[in-house]
Amino acid sequence: MSKPVIWITGASSGIGEAAAKKFSKEGYTLILSSRNVSELERVKQSCAFPQDIRLLPLDLSETASLPEKAATALSFFGSLDLLLHNGGISQRSLIKETQLEVDRRLMEVNYFGTVALTKAVLPYFIQNKKGHFAVVTSLVGKFGSPYRSSYAGAKHALHGFFDTLRAEHHQDNIAVTLICPGFIHTQVSVNAVTGDGSPLGEMDQAQAQGMSAETCADQLYRALLRKKDEVYIGGKETWAVYLKRFFPGLFSRILRNANVR
Repeated sequence: MSKPVIWITGASSGIGEAAAKKFSKEGYTLILSSRNVSELERVKQSCAFPQDIRLLPLDLSETASLPEKAATALSFFGSLDLLLHNGGISQRSLIKETQLEVDRRLMEVNYFGTVALTKAVLPYFIQNKKGHFAVVTSLVGKFGSPYRSSYAGAKHALHGFFDTLRAEHHQDNIAVTLICPGFIHTQVSVNAVTGDGSPLGEMDQAQAQGMSAETCADQLYRALLRKKDEVYIGGKETWAVYLKRFFPGLFSRILRNANVR
């Protein structure tokens, strides 16, 4: 039997890199995408079976190019079983200090880029009557957090879009899994943009003490095998989802004083 094919965006570092290594080890055929070609090549060579991997550089902000990128991805192996949306950028700035252009950039990459790529692949999944979209959002896709206004807004938007997609295409046997990591030890905060669009350039304390990307990838892999609708990955911060749901007033008071940087 042919190996299942997974396409991973944001695969050059962090959770995407760890997921690439995990799925390669488990016998998947991979397509890896990000903007950084040299880092994609490094990740490919570090995987268990690099001969079963193709690289497809792309920029999620260039939405007009994504239908062609999807056609290329489908041509590599003639099939696609799972699209893991992991590409995106984070933010660390107060609302009053964040330029509107930065807000737009976060939405363009994290939301519109992901939606555009989904719409490019969706007809193939519908035709085949099977497929799986996995979307790495964030715990702040479930609740807002200081210094992450635009990031949280884009992640909330992804939840709304993909919950709808799941409902509309259940009859087409298309699964959707929303993956909500908390504090994972990656470079996401180092690369996060500040109010004027420049990179933060430093590691959040909570991020530095967070779960390893490899452990996150293991939990992500198990959730996708089970085709879970939604999964929360991280440490005690994952309980904030339930605190917000059942005790919103208490959650609001705690969040005001939370050390989230």
